[in-house]
Amino acid sequence: MSENRGFGGRRRRRRRARRSKDDELREWTPVTKLGRLVKTGKIAVFEEIFLHSLPIKEPQIIDLFLKEELKDEVMKIKPVQKQTRAGQRTKFKAIVAVGDENRHIGLGVKCSKEVATAIRGALILAKLAIIPVRKGFWGNKVGLPHTVPSKVSGKCGSVRVRLIPAPRGTGLVAAPVSKKLLSLAGIEDCYTSSRGSTSTLGNFAKATFQAIARTYTFLSPDLWGSYKINKNPFENHSAWLQEEADKKAALLE
Repeated sequence: MSENRGFGGRRRRRRRARRSKDDELREWTPVTKLGRLVKTGKIAVFEEIFLHSLPIKEPQIIDLFLKEELKDEVMKIKPVQKQTRAGQRTKFKAIVAVGDENRHIGLGVKCSKEVATAIRGALILAKLAIIPVRKGFWGNKVGLPHTVPSKVSGKCGSVRVRLIPAPRGTGLVAAPVSKKLLSLAGIEDCYTSSRGSTSTLGNFAKATFQAIARTYTFLSPDLWGSYKINKNPFENHSAWLQEEADKKAALLE
């Protein structure tokens, strides 16, 4: 017994080994149709989810497609208070941004009693809110797309943010908050214009995120052609999904 005891006669607690992301994904049991299709490899391309506007309800779907490339950044953690009969109740609000620096970005906000729980919750919400980003050119179409395709704007509260295409080599002419979001989205050159109470970081980040999201609402002449859109993945694999549902029902009986 004495070997298992530390100073003062207290028993030592063994720390659990932290699981890697690969282990978590292997143990993941999907609860949505989209999750089942992604885990079994029926949906192999991430953009197919956005093409058919399928709602993402499980963060593991994002981990499966972007596990190596995805980066996260805690933008801000601040205490917020609520007045109750017993006094003031303090919680922590976390704002987290995620992106792969290759046309995907997400933003999440979460409030919790503990800082770690707030960050973890905001990270999950940011993954669920991930969106595709469209890039374009300034002037001649030489090389790869490097800036926003057109002037786009976003707003939140009193904050208004405008993104303007910039020549190659300009860099990101922006405040630290919008610069971080633009770099996570993979935009290399961009001018920005903002007005309102930009010192409110939450609204500033949300306005910039909204402006980035609007890059896909603009159709340039190269997208005016007719494109054949395939069937929804739920329709394509409806027989397989029904078969899996029947198997699950038989096991429960």
